[in-house]
Amino acid sequence: MSNVLRTAIVDPNDQSRDSLKAMLLGMDIVWLDAECSRYEFFADVVEESKPDAAVISLDGGADRALMLMDKLRTTSPDCAILAVSKSTDGQLILKTIRAGAREFLPLPIEVAELHLALERVLQSKYGSSSDGRARGCRMIAVAGATGGVGCTSIAVNIGCNLASRAENSVALVDLDLALGDADVFLDSIPDYSLVDVTENVARLDFHLLRKSLTKHSSGLYLLPRPVQLQDLELINPDSLRKVCGLLRASFSHIVIDISKSYTQVDLTALELSNEIVLIVQLDLPCLRNMVRLLMSLQQMDHIRDKVKVVVNRVGLESGQISLKKARETIGREVFFQIPNDYRTMVEMRNNGQPLFEQAPRAAITLAVQQLTDLLAGAEVVPSVDSEKSSVDRASAGNWLNFWPGKSAGKAKAK
Repeated sequence: MSNVLRTAIVDPNDQSRDSLKAMLLGMDIVWLDAECSRYEFFADVVEESKPDAAVISLDGGADRALMLMDKLRTTSPDCAILAVSKSTDGQLILKTIRAGAREFLPLPIEVAELHLALERVLQSKYGSSSDGRARGCRMIAVAGATGGVGCTSIAVNIGCNLASRAENSVALVDLDLALGDADVFLDSIPDYSLVDVTENVARLDFHLLRKSLTKHSSGLYLLPRPVQLQDLELINPDSLRKVCGLLRASFSHIVIDISKSYTQVDLTALELSNEIVLIVQLDLPCLRNMVRLLMSLQQMDHIRDKVKVVVNRVGLESGQISLKKARETIGREVFFQIPNDYRTMVEMRNNGQPLFEQAPRAAITLAVQQLTDLLAGAEVVPSVDSEKSSVDRASAGNWLNFWPGKSAGKAKAK
């Protein structure tokens, strides 16, 4: 089942067409298939690309636009038509509806209004989710406070858990561009990489996209990191946005394994994601890095409210700091805890099997499944310590205790 609207637009006016295009590209329920500046060519464009919806501006010639709508109603009856115009003349609106338009939107359009109109079309074509909203792709980014905290193993298992459910289609993107090893965890030898998809994103359709990804037995599709280090510069924020746009049009879920470099590419992935899982262990260097990361991420409008702190390897007694102290240090609650089971994780990686196949009854397997349910929106009680934190979330003083040369008192003095 598709989870986004494949959309085409026609508008002879370059300025208003670019404005519409920018709005559509910013919506996660839309994949922009085609754009056109001539009414007389648009029917052929629709016939070739077969979009779910066509956005047609009337302002380049209302009569020609109405004739086009009437033609599309016959040649492409499955394509929902949305008409836009600066005119709000009642007769024009009536003619537009009679010509087959499902929606009429006056220009300039509010983003929220356009989004709601497209959601109504999406619901009518593919049904809706339990909360009444149209189905859309959900992106989950998995990041770490330092290397070796288990980001890839958790990202892989979240992806496999989601993919094992028949209603889902899931892609895993390895964004550790230099040293990513998600393919090792999945025992895969990919034919194509992120670079290949990036260079051909404009020419790929859904079928070719899936052929470019490596499919695991769990149903998870992998898009691995580049093979050559020389290719890393080919991946930039703009190219990542285009790739994610295509993936959103093809999958119900995308899981992204973020690198530990926190480059602009990584930050773009965090911005695009619906949920950000930030993995930490209860040791001093890791918590110190977590403080630094949270201080930075909380200054970013499209990132800070999505961060969920997950503690991995709980119960690893050697050198661990108490959960209560960790809470006080980072200044926020822990979203979830995953127990330590290094042996099972190593076996899972070496065998290229997800946890639910390698050790279905293990505590770590059940914990990662529960975390997956939470991230997918299921109503599950988080595995959080019953201990209540006394931390004041409005205060950054405790964070600064882990920062060299600073303290809560110095922060207040500033």
